[in-house]
Amino acid sequence: MGYCNGRCTLIFICGMQLVCVLERQIFDFLGYQWAPILANFVHIIIVILGLFGTIQYRPRYIKGYAVWLVLWVTWNVFVICFYLEAGDLSKETDLILTFNISMHRSWWMENGPGCMVTSVTPAPDWAPEDHRYITVSGCFLEYQYIEVAHSSLQIVLALAGFIYACYVVKCITEEEDSFDFIGGFDSYGYQGPQKTSHLQLQPMYMSK
Repeated sequence: MGYCNGRCTLIFICGMQLVCVLERQIFDFLGYQWAPILANFVHIIIVILGLFGTIQYRPRYIKGYAVWLVLWVTWNVFVICFYLEAGDLSKETDLILTFNISMHRSWWMENGPGCMVTSVTPAPDWAPEDHRYITVSGCFLEYQYIEVAHSSLQIVLALAGFIYACYVVKCITEEEDSFDFIGGFDSYGYQGPQKTSHLQLQPMYMSK
């Protein structure tokens, strides 16, 4: 019963991860955040493989899923540090999340709850010609905190998925070991009658 509950819980966690990362992927696309887009895409593939391994009793897939979750937590911790400007990181000047190929920021910067966007004219000399220079005010929640909330949710789901993935792998391994112990893979089990290569003819005596 516990094994079944563990598998069902892990399937539910994988489903939640897919829903949350797809939602996050949409807004990262809108903000042209190329590094998160790539990380989200890899995460979606690994979660699908983990889900397949859980349903089909494939511990190797579940182990790979668990290892990836460690890397996924590390990535989301970095994103949190980036938006909170921990250490030398700066969300205003660094373009790490866009691979330094564009000046785009988080989609939530202009479209957060209550945000009012005002264009500044004339634009400063350093501003690129194909970009507009704006000011954002009146936000109920700053965009960096929305991004931190997204990453924090991913960390919580990843930790839960890692715990249950380890539990399900342990249960599958124990089940295979117990099956082997009772002779499930014993080559000296019952063998059916073998066919002879030729038939032996026995003499028959007829009485008169």
